[in-house]
Amino acid sequence: MLTFRPWLGLVVFLAICFAAAGIGAVFTSMSVNSWYQTLTKPSWNPPAWIFGPVWMFLYIMMAVSVWLIWRQYGISVVVLPLTLFGIQLFLNAAWSGFFFGLRKPGYALIEIVLLWCAILVTVLSFYKVKPVSAWLMTPYLVWVTFAAMLNFEIWRLNG
Repeated sequence: MLTFRPWLGLVVFLAICFAAAGIGAVFTSMSVNSWYQTLTKPSWNPPAWIFGPVWMFLYIMMAVSVWLIWRQYGISVVVLPLTLFGIQLFLNAAWSGFFFGLRKPGYALIEIVLLWCAILVTVLSFYKVKPVSAWLMTPYLVWVTFAAMLNFEIWRLNG
């Protein structure tokens, strides 16, 4: 029975990450096939089909990253890194609310800068505890950097 316990933690972290994804998806679905289609986008805007697989990969990596820290140290030892992870995950879901829900790319741009900072601080805190966890979060930081540039361009082109 004890051998299943660590894996149960992974399932919980996957569920938490995909719950955030689900919240973001609710906001995204409000505008992705209507308002978003009317926006001017840069030539380097990825095709729509790429976002789902990329985000699925990133949420899995995030869940594994936080799970490795929790598994090795437990909650009481790594309160700060786990709290930072929770903050960035909240900001992750909130971005969709600003961009797609409120249809405010300018507000979303401010929010994604905060998200990027929260991810960076989370990565740095993870690195101090378990470097592999920080490296697992790095693709997410890179993608959000790209997403911030895309958000900026959409805001600039449609402002």
